[in-house]
Amino acid sequence: RLRALNRLQVILQHLKMSKQTDSTAEVLLEKKGSAGIITLNRPKALNALNLSMIQQIYPQIKMWEKDPETFLIIIKGTGGKAFCAGGDIRAITEAGKVGDKMSQDFFRGEYRLNNAIGTCKKPYVALIDGITMGGGVGVSVHGHFRVATEKTLFAMPETAIGKQGLFPDVGGGYFLPRLSGKIGYFLGLTGFRLKGRDVLKAGIATHFIESEKLPALEKELIALKSPSKEKIANLLNSYHMKCTVDQEKEFVLDEHMEKINSIFSANSMEEIVKKLKQDGSPFAVKQLETLNKMSPTSLKLTLRQLREGASMSLQDVFMMEYRLSQACMKGHDFYEGVRAVLIDKDQSPKWKPAALEEVSDEFVDNCFKPLGNNDLKL
Repeated sequence: RLRALNRLQVILQHLKMSKQTDSTAEVLLEKKGSAGIITLNRPKALNALNLSMIQQIYPQIKMWEKDPETFLIIIKGTGGKAFCAGGDIRAITEAGKVGDKMSQDFFRGEYRLNNAIGTCKKPYVALIDGITMGGGVGVSVHGHFRVATEKTLFAMPETAIGKQGLFPDVGGGYFLPRLSGKIGYFLGLTGFRLKGRDVLKAGIATHFIESEKLPALEKELIALKSPSKEKIANLLNSYHMKCTVDQEKEFVLDEHMEKINSIFSANSMEEIVKKLKQDGSPFAVKQLETLNKMSPTSLKLTLRQLREGASMSLQDVFMMEYRLSQACMKGHDFYEGVRAVLIDKDQSPKWKPAALEEVSDEFVDNCFKPLGNNDLKL
């Protein structure tokens, strides 16, 4: 009887899904062969995640995780330009300004989803073709397999562009400090962009294939019969080995790695800035220019987030990041950054405080304090 009941649930699930596969839905959730497939479907918005998408994807992953007929989960984006360019900043901004609960719900929902991916018992394959930033990193990087292509553009731009006045969230505090050397600190603080094979070389992607081979790969993944993680890995490896695009190219940060490792191991933002000034090379000068444009508050929060996250569990990192997100929503710089970049587009935010020295340790400490009943529960 239990079997019949299970089968009924599966049938109902399929019916529910066929309703959701109409092409206007913001996210498509389908079961094909042995795979559950999530398609982010807001190509005009570069597949940016909004709250309703998050609320649809989360329970679906949880269901597929329990379903004995689902052996892997694949996530991809439509439109050819982006996998997912981030979270829906405008909506969060509007909500935060009026003190709407949506700014809490969004981060809470997003981090829960990121955590569900990070703890998912089924192999999770993210096809990160095109722009992958912020929220897009959150729904890919914590999964078992991340497949980059020559079109992949990866960045954590939270301190830099759209989310100015924020910090590299979505579990950035977990995965960035775990990349080799201090490259994660460098990426998180400067928002530096990695392209194509460099995303693999930095340790963010697990595999690299030509963009045009993705449909064939997806077909083969779907056709695998009750695949194990190993079978999936073997298939991805076979595509990866055959791909020769940019094979000879040196990693973009190779020549700077020694500098990055020494400068970004400093204990404070002030010290990082001092070391960059002392270095004086064109590379160091360029990073200084970048950091000078950013919210001093954001930079200080980010450095501490990465240093603390380095030895925390993924769950503790999300709890910490949720506290930080709520502090940023109460602050000035987040809204100022969004105004300068997305609303007035004058690109000249007026940060408060305006200098690193003016951001007190006490202020930073407060942003990390527990929120009692309002803390994130995973």
